[in-house]
Amino acid sequence: MKTSSIIQTLANRRIGIMLPLGFASGLPLALTSGTLQAWLTVAGFDLKTIGIFTLVGLPYALKFLWAPLMDRVVPPWLGRRRGWMLMMQLGVALGLAAMAVTGPGDRPEILGMLALVVAFFSASLDIVFDAYRTDLLLRPERGFGAAVWVNGYRCALLLASAGALLLADHIGWQNTYLLLAALMAIGVITILVSPEPHEPTVAPASLAEAVGGPLKELFARPGVLGLLALIVLYKVGDAVAASLQTAFLIGGMGFSVSEVGYVKGLGLVATLIGALAGGVAMAKLGMVRSLLLFGVLQAVSNLGFMWLAWMGKSYAALTTSILVENVTGGMGTAAFVALIMSLCDHRYTATQFALLSSLEALGRVFSGRPSAALVELVGWAQFFFWSFLIALPGIWLVWALRVQLHQEAGRDAQARAGSADL
Repeated sequence: MKTSSIIQTLANRRIGIMLPLGFASGLPLALTSGTLQAWLTVAGFDLKTIGIFTLVGLPYALKFLWAPLMDRVVPPWLGRRRGWMLMMQLGVALGLAAMAVTGPGDRPEILGMLALVVAFFSASLDIVFDAYRTDLLLRPERGFGAAVWVNGYRCALLLASAGALLLADHIGWQNTYLLLAALMAIGVITILVSPEPHEPTVAPASLAEAVGGPLKELFARPGVLGLLALIVLYKVGDAVAASLQTAFLIGGMGFSVSEVGYVKGLGLVATLIGALAGGVAMAKLGMVRSLLLFGVLQAVSNLGFMWLAWMGKSYAALTTSILVENVTGGMGTAAFVALIMSLCDHRYTATQFALLSSLEALGRVFSGRPSAALVELVGWAQFFFWSFLIALPGIWLVWALRVQLHQEAGRDAQARAGSADL
């Protein structure tokens, strides 16, 4: 595909709305987790109370349970996807405003319940955002569209974490939360002007079909176990390397918290660049070749931390390792999101995307404890070498399933054959 064709394909309304919608998706996460913990700490609450507040994030892990409802029920306004998006977006904004007005006070359990409600609305927003993005973007647009989305999401996380802490020092916590709640208007406006996705099929006829249909359709595909294994394994090497990265840099290498924080800030910028570069490259390489190339780069980047462990406390090695790891991780994320989108049946996008993304999260959730045991057994340098080896099965699966992945992409393209450019 020529460069001019790539630019023409990507520069359209569908791609443009991915940035503000990604921003709206990422903003509530930190405000119900790390930033909320900072507010409670400043307010003088003990670690036990703050630890209980971490349970607020539970809806993000369980969102697949109510995803079928969002596939089945069609709101009376703005269609099956945008109608849900608008309701959840308004729910998040109102919930954040209620958190601001309530504050920790003498009864922090009220703030905790409000934070749980916000997390529920936010997780539900992620469900329908993922479904909308999958239904809306055409096949050549998915890599770059996912990259633009990731950039919006990451920028929102930065604003809602580091930005919120700086704001709180100047205008107070309640005003900070009110201001960030008002920023959710960006998402509301974008939803109202967003195009309606082409839906080749109607919503499930019943809730029973919405629950059972996605699983039945998914497991009726030949080689589905290989596809599910690929979802679990493709980013697991990244997850293992990242699970103890901060502990390695501070406790293992002796860098200060501020030094690590500064370099991780550069790493965030590198992730945004990597995601965009990966999205552009995907338009030319295609999904399978991109998954292979970016998977190899992701795996090799883990060896940078092995090199850092050998070099000792080297700022040049620290910066290089973080930048390379984040650029390649951003590229891999863009390709991986496009992979999940290609595997979703448009009748059940919300449910299938929630299920598949939950599978991918297994590596992040359960890698911490085994990683710690491995470090104690072999040391930091060999640990990162093992993280490189752990990444290889996912790359091999992409190669072994390349024909099936092409077929899945072809099946998806046929389902979208009747769509017209918006």
